[in-house]
Amino acid sequence: RAFWLRKGRAASSSRRTGSAPAPSRRDSGGAAAARAPSREAGAGRGFASSAWARGAGAQPLGREVRAVERPARNVNIHASYPQLENKSSFPPSGNRKLYFDTHAFVCLLEENGFTTQQSEIIVSALINIINNNMNVIYKDMVTKVQQEIALQQIMSHIGGVKKDMIILEKSEFSALRAENEKIKLQLYQLRKQVMDEVSKVRTDSKLDFNLEKSRTKELYSLNERKQLKMRTEVVELHAQQDRALTQTYRKIDTEVAGLKTMLESHKLDTIKYLAGSVFTCLTVALGFYRLWI
Repeated sequence: RAFWLRKGRAASSSRRTGSAPAPSRRDSGGAAAARAPSREAGAGRGFASSAWARGAGAQPLGREVRAVERPARNVNIHASYPQLENKSSFPPSGNRKLYFDTHAFVCLLEENGFTTQQSEIIVSALINIINNNMNVIYKDMVTKVQQEIALQQIMSHIGGVKKDMIILEKSEFSALRAENEKIKLQLYQLRKQVMDEVSKVRTDSKLDFNLEKSRTKELYSLNERKQLKMRTEVVELHAQQDRALTQTYRKIDTEVAGLKTMLESHKLDTIKYLAGSVFTCLTVALGFYRLWI
């Protein structure tokens, strides 16, 4: 019963979309076999067109999601959107469209050796698997309307953040400009003070250098004068020493000459006394000799 209910829903959905209704099980096998390729082709076209539609729709979806994610990374918007969390607008598993012909699939299984009950069970299991997979896929998906609403909200948030950032940038730039001007004035004043201090230090150092230079010159001149005085004194002392030496040499010479003359005179006196004593002795001896004779 569930299979025939799903089949009826699929037929009603195919009628709404303009596709041909699925044939019943009571149709002849030849007609079913003749219609199977065309239905398979139609199902393949429908599945391909649906896949192409999904792929074509997925590409702008991915682009929009990327376009939404980029400013979210730059701006760091942390907001929860109920449109993204509320996913009750998706159709339930019973009302969803199947993009392949279940009857043709059942007929194909019957042709390959399966019974009608086995083929219907296989098709129903396949439909359940597809529905479960679609439910799992739909849990992480949103509708285009919800995506557009979320995108508009995110763009509005981004616009507000941009406005706030522009206001903050303007206020910060004005504050920074004022601070920069203050710092420039302070630096200019400090530069003036430093230049004044440097000029003062230079003038003081020049004056000190000139004073020290004049002092060194005076000391050098005084030392030269002292050296000249010392030299003159030394020369005078040498002259005095030479004079004293010449005088002493002269005194020595005169004394030596006087001593020599005294020795000569003493020699002559001694010679005279000796000669007189000798002559006296001779005279005495001669006198005794005469007396003796």
